[in-house]
Amino acid sequence: MHGRGRAWGRGVFSWVLNLTLAVVIAFCLVLFVFEPVRVEGFSMMPRLHNNERLFIDKVAFDFQPIRRGDVVVFHYPRDPTQSFIKRIIGLPGDHIVIWGGTVYVNGKRLVEPYVPAGFQDYADYPEVTVPKGEYYVLGDHRNSSNDSRFWGCLPAQNIFGRAVFAYWPVGEMGLIH
Repeated sequence: MHGRGRAWGRGVFSWVLNLTLAVVIAFCLVLFVFEPVRVEGFSMMPRLHNNERLFIDKVAFDFQPIRRGDVVVFHYPRDPTQSFIKRIIGLPGDHIVIWGGTVYVNGKRLVEPYVPAGFQDYADYPEVTVPKGEYYVLGDHRNSSNDSRFWGCLPAQNIFGRAVFAYWPVGEMGLIH
């Protein structure tokens, strides 16, 4: 019977050790790699909704460049105390023009399956050449988004993460594309 007590004690110790290690690893990931954020507003509908919760990857851009189509979280250039979430449309050096709501990048129509017709803004916007170290960003809900069409290109240093995973509400859980 004495041997059984030791085996049980080792089992509990192993379980507690594994749980503690898992909690420490999760804490470090959230502290240094992922950050939970809350979507405020409707500019990224229909994929992201007001008050939806998601994780952003804070170190992604240390290992891979920002790509067209990435959904990024950044400090709003006109008020750095506010955070915005938008989609990267133009990279440094790109020529962007919007005619009748259709985005053209370097003279080619950009295919945007994430912007349903009911969310489209059919206005024209002048051509912009994206400066070095900056990006052109748009919300997916074009007729309800405060973005590069109105305040210009986004400096790279304002970007602090790539949206990677929505976790709340549970019905909206999934990778962000």
